[in-house]
Amino acid sequence: MGIVKRVVTLFTQRRTWVRQISIAGLAGAIAWQLGDVLIVNGGLVAAIVCTLSIRISLHKSLRESFGQIIGTAIGASVALTAVTLFDFGFISVGITIIMCAVVARALHLGEVASINVPVTALIVIGPGLSESTALHRLGSTLLGAGIAIFFSYFSHPKTPVERSIDQIASVSLKAAALLAAMSEGVASGYSQKNAGNWLAKARLLIEEIPAVRAQSVEARGHARWFPTAKKDEAEDVYIRGIALEHTVVQIRTIARTLFDSAVSGGIADSTQKAIAVALSAASYAITSKFEVEDTSAAGSFQSATTDARDASSALAESLIGDAKDADQEQIVRALSMVSNIDRIADSLDLKSPALLEVVTPDEPVEAKVLRISARRQVARLASSITRRIRTLFS
Repeated sequence: MGIVKRVVTLFTQRRTWVRQISIAGLAGAIAWQLGDVLIVNGGLVAAIVCTLSIRISLHKSLRESFGQIIGTAIGASVALTAVTLFDFGFISVGITIIMCAVVARALHLGEVASINVPVTALIVIGPGLSESTALHRLGSTLLGAGIAIFFSYFSHPKTPVERSIDQIASVSLKAAALLAAMSEGVASGYSQKNAGNWLAKARLLIEEIPAVRAQSVEARGHARWFPTAKKDEAEDVYIRGIALEHTVVQIRTIARTLFDSAVSGGIADSTQKAIAVALSAASYAITSKFEVEDTSAAGSFQSATTDARDASSALAESLIGDAKDADQEQIVRALSMVSNIDRIADSLDLKSPALLEVVTPDEPVEAKVLRISARRQVARLASSITRRIRTLFS
């Protein structure tokens, strides 16, 4: 009974994951069934494409499916050409893979579509390939992609905005806990080993930022075309994600400063309390920001950021007062933490010009189906053709 209870607990504690794999399994089974009913021997290809395309959100599945469709169109064309010229065999397979890579590069396809091109080409080039078979497999691909898009809407109980908020809150609370630990350590007299642990944790926090940014980008992209999504809410979440990135970067810098100070002999006793209070105030400001659930509590958050700024100002005054007697390098390091805490407060207030006036890259080009938009590619091609025609007749 104990083993059965453990197994049941493994699933009950992962309800979202269970929901996702259940939806994926149902979608694949339906794709198989419909593929066999609607298309001659189309069930296997439809199920494969559906499984490859379905994601935890409608937005991501649309992207994956678009990449599958592009890959299938290119792969089928290249495969048919290769088999026509060299018949089915190792030569046609090798040429198909090479030509798919060349075409994908020429069209500036992103990582997703670039992988889909040779994969779908090999599916199409399978035994018994003919023009009609290739068309059947192309139809199966479209069917599997369509089913994946439909079922992806039900694969996650939360919207992209809600998932972004969850991620931002999770990383923020970790950041606040790290600042609190540093505050307690400084107050009690920390060692180089303590500072090293804080720096390692800060680096791990930085590694979570790309996932937060990707999710907030998805939320904003989803809001642009989905009718029930709120654009203002998505934009706000996106800015909060960027603010969190700025905050975590400042925390890593503080951790590095404390580590360097420990290596150089430690912080002066006269400034330990002021530094600990400033770090604690910054920690509390972050916690207050992401525990506010209604507008009535917004006032307490504003006072928390004000307290953080006041604590950093008090730290600056304390450091300046000790400037004559303390090590100058240590004073400079501690003063840099004053700036770090002020930046954290500015980021939490979402009023910093660094957030509102600086354009942030949408997402890495490798994550896009097309690295360069179709419009730009067509414009480049037209310009190149026009230039060559002018050169020819000049």
